[in-house]
Amino acid sequence: MQSLPLKAEQLDEILTARAGLGESFDFMVRKFIIAGTPVHIYAVNGLCDTEFVMEILAELVSIELPKNERSKLSDILHNRLINQSVETVETVEDVIRQVFAGLIAIKVSGDRHAYVVDVRSYPGRQPEEPDTEKIVRGSRDGFVENIIVNTALTRRRIRDERIRFDMMEVGQRSKADVAVGYIKGLANQDLIDTIKKELDAINVDGLTMTDKSLEEYIVKQGFNPYPLVRFTERADVAATHLLEGHVCIYVDTSPSVMITPTTYFHHVQHAEEFRQSPAVGTFIRWIRLAGIIASIVLLPLWYLMALDPELRPEALGFLGMKDDTNVPLILQLLIADIGIEFLRMAAIHTPTPLATAMGLIAAVLIGQIAIDVGLFVPEVILYVAVAAIGTFATPSYELSVANKIVRVLLLLLVWLFHVDGLVLGLTIYILYLMNVKSFSTPYLWPLVPFRPNAMLRIIMRLPMTSAMLRPMIVKTKDRVRQRPTGE
Repeated sequence: MQSLPLKAEQLDEILTARAGLGESFDFMVRKFIIAGTPVHIYAVNGLCDTEFVMEILAELVSIELPKNERSKLSDILHNRLINQSVETVETVEDVIRQVFAGLIAIKVSGDRHAYVVDVRSYPGRQPEEPDTEKIVRGSRDGFVENIIVNTALTRRRIRDERIRFDMMEVGQRSKADVAVGYIKGLANQDLIDTIKKELDAINVDGLTMTDKSLEEYIVKQGFNPYPLVRFTERADVAATHLLEGHVCIYVDTSPSVMITPTTYFHHVQHAEEFRQSPAVGTFIRWIRLAGIIASIVLLPLWYLMALDPELRPEALGFLGMKDDTNVPLILQLLIADIGIEFLRMAAIHTPTPLATAMGLIAAVLIGQIAIDVGLFVPEVILYVAVAAIGTFATPSYELSVANKIVRVLLLLLVWLFHVDGLVLGLTIYILYLMNVKSFSTPYLWPLVPFRPNAMLRIIMRLPMTSAMLRPMIVKTKDRVRQRPTGE
């Protein structure tokens, strides 16, 4: 660490050599003489609110002192800084870090310190409803790319004096702001310490891909396709999990918040279920669970019955292929399934006004012509489409892609080993998920290990008045969420 020099001109030279002052057009210095003393203000244009800076400058240049009191300039200047966030720093590194984060630094010649004032105004959008977590009725504000706005949206919903946002910096060059959010006394302290330890251990240039890159460092995911943390862009979802005792990780420039610890069943729930009555929410949940199951096993089951017609019950005799084809069935299924993925990618990369037209072309022309020329049989298009709908009905995008990978592997196993392949594949799949853990939390909890009361809350959307206890997996010291009336 390099201590700040006495003179402001010396700090100019240091910042010119180390941080590109005068080279980068947006890194600037404004020089003043106040009460006969040089005062330099450093800022990055574009990250500061110009109106706030002008108000501070107007206040500072109005300072007038007699010569015998000029030694008190620093204290008077500090007292005249009209801002709620003013800190003192004593090293060059702190000045550079704070200025590049959007604050302004004020250096008075003759002092070994500088004042940093928070006047950040990051470019970005206003809170709006997330595209991936839309609901019919409820709040429409979602997280944005500004970490200050995101923590404020959370505090707006939780006004508990024990809520904490511990700010950290990650990345040697990017110095990304990361906030660990939790409610003191509810969140497990060991989990908090583990997350902070993992964040401190990250030694990388930068995390420009923000939360996803951070996740890979924290949970050591490797090639496991299943998400080990839950991402949400909804402030109400994050607040709900904080009240349950979870820990949330906020990353600046990311509109998503990571929720830890999580299980498989956290990724199959949606905010819409809790915005409807318990009966309607339960119905929606059952439909969604059926879609998720169909996205994994429907195609392999149909393919198995098409390969071995004797396995079909009489009531399901209509299953299987009605027409002969020259293209192997497994190849049809793989081409159609991968083709759906092509269409999804194309929709993402296609401008919105053209996306509808592209979808019509894909659905009407490509599908029908592929059947007419004999590339596909109609049943393949039908069942691949149903499986794709189940994939799109999965609330978590990461989970839906992981399930698609499992579906393709099950198809290949059925092709190679028929019934044995399906049984073997499903067994390995379940055993694999049973051995996955997220921050020492079993991934299939409360199914494995089985907890009947908690599993009931997964299967059904019970009334909020029945939620007396917090989930066991958060390992909180205060499990009581609400007490019965009269206590």
